Amino acid sequence: MVEPRIFVVDDEPETRELIGDYLAMNGYCTRLLEGGAAMRDQMALERPDLIVLDLNMPGEDGLSIVRRLKAETDVPVIMLTATASLVDRVVGLELGADDYLAKPCELRELLARIRSVLRRAGGPAVPREAEPATPRREIRFGTKWLDLDAQSLRGEDGDEQPLVHSEFSLLKAFAENPRRVLSRERLLDLASARDSEPFDRAVDVRITRIRRKIEPDPGKPTVIRTVRGAGYMFSPD
Repeated sequence: MVEPRIFVVDDEPETRELIGDYLAMNGYCTRLLEGGAAMRDQMALERPDLIVLDLNMPGEDGLSIVRRLKAETDVPVIMLTATASLVDRVVGLELGADDYLAKPCELRELLARIRSVLRRAGGPAVPREAEPATPRREIRFGTKWLDLDAQSLRGEDGDEQPLVHSEFSLLKAFAENPRRVLSRERLLDLASARDSEPFDRAVDVRITRIRRKIEPDPGKPTVIRTVRGAGYMFSPD
C-alpha cells in the first residue's frame, strides 16, 4: 500500500494528535511535529507529500516557515490558523501556500482539501496499492543478453552490441521458439523480414552476422544451430 506522507506541524499536542489520528484512519502516513525546527529535521530524513501547518505558533511562526519552505521546495502546504485573519490568509497564499482553513477545522473538510491539493500537485491523493515492478524481459544468447523491451543486445559488462532491426526480429523469433527447428521461410514470417533477396540467402546472411555477435566460437555455433535440410534451432543451454 502506498500511503501519502503528511507532516502535521502544530504547537498544540491535542490538535496534532487529533488530525494525525484522523488522517491515519483514512490511510495516510503522518508525522506529528511541534514546530519549524522539528519539521526541518524530519525533512532531512524523508520528503512529505504535503504539510498541514499551523500559522500561529510561538517562536518561529507559520508565515516564516512557509516563506522558507517555498523558497527551498515545492512541497504543498495547507495553512491552519485560529485567528481567521484575512491578512494572514492573504500573506500566506502570496508566499506560496496551497490552501487555507480556519481552526478549529472540520476534519472531513481538511481531508477533502488534502486530497484536492495532492491531486493538483500530481501526487497520490489517496492511498493506493503499490504497483509491482515489471521485470525486464531478457534472454541469454551465448555471450550476450537480448533485452526484448529495449530491443538491444548487451554483454556481461553492460556494453551494448549494435543490432539492426532485422537481426533483433530474428533473435526475438528464436527467443519465442526455443528448441524448435524453424525453417528459413518460417523464420522470415515470424520476423516479418521478407525482402527482395531470395529467402534462403536473406536468413543465412543475417544469422551469420548474428553468430559473430553471440556465439563463443562463431565458426562452431552452438547457440543458433544449423539443422541440415530443415533450418535453424535456438539452443538456450
